Amino acid sequence: MPLTVTRRTMLGLAAGAAVAARSARAQTLDKATFATNWLAEAEHGGFYQALADGTYRKYGLDVTIVPGGPNVNNRILLAVGKIDFFLSANTLQGFDAVAQNVPTIEVAALFQKDPQVLIAHPDQGIGKFEDLKKLTLFISKEGMASYYQWLKADYGFTDAQAKPYTSNPQPFLANKKSAMQGYVTSEPFAIEKEAKFKPKVFLLADQGLSDYSTLIETRRALVENKPDLVQRFVNASIIGWYNYIYHDNSAANALIKKQNPEMSDDLLAYSVAKMKQYGIVDSGDALTLGVGAMTDVRMKGFFDEMVRAGVVKAGLDYRKAYTLQFVNKKVGLDLRPK
Repeated sequence: MPLTVTRRTMLGLAAGAAVAARSARAQTLDKATFATNWLAEAEHGGFYQALADGTYRKYGLDVTIVPGGPNVNNRILLAVGKIDFFLSANTLQGFDAVAQNVPTIEVAALFQKDPQVLIAHPDQGIGKFEDLKKLTLFISKEGMASYYQWLKADYGFTDAQAKPYTSNPQPFLANKKSAMQGYVTSEPFAIEKEAKFKPKVFLLADQGLSDYSTLIETRRALVENKPDLVQRFVNASIIGWYNYIYHDNSAANALIKKQNPEMSDDLLAYSVAKMKQYGIVDSGDALTLGVGAMTDVRMKGFFDEMVRAGVVKAGLDYRKAYTLQFVNKKVGLDLRPK
């Protein structure tokens, strides 16, 4: 007898096909490439956390993280569409994009405090920040063009006391009447390991430098044409940061070490501890608005600092450097330990 298909069977097949189609759509992930500004490290930990623990996938994203490095300029790839998101070091890069008419924009600030520090020898009479004016300071070319101009304008530091810093601590270690730049999350650790002493550490953010750090930067076109994708990437990254600094970050650290074999467990642990101790990620506005928070008031304050220091021009429309569209939504607040 010929095989017959009843109406009920046909309806069942159609329903099954619909479920399968919905399931296939649900499993389709939007690809996104996120490039960092340095080799994989704890300072990028929240992004690796969101990748390693599946948070990006939960938000419908297939994310590839492309590390930076000493001879890599990933930021240039953003404007030309080779990557979708970039880890911007600080707020000044957003101001520079506006000044240069580069079509990029900052959409979240994962570090409420810039981790930039000045590091001095102990037992040299350096008790307060102003005492650093008595020392030779090893400052990078980038530092001289940015935060050092603020130090001159607001604290009276001078060009005469500054010498080039080349990421080598030896000149600092050899001269006890000197200080060097670094990140609170890394260089003090390296000095303790190598020189066997605990240095004096001064976080510039705690002295009044109000820029954001570790910002997510993207193209204006992506914000305009795919705001949902941008929102999902921002939200997932925020959750990644809460989980990285407060919860089990072992999978993220394993991925960091895979991409950067020189990274050690003790440095990763030290970096996370310092991020928590100094409130690098979760402090200020982030306490009420959520990690990644930005505000107009804070942006204006930093802009005014940089104008006063002669780093940016007063007529720059700095408001074009960022948008609050994707932050301040209290995403992930429930992940903060009670």
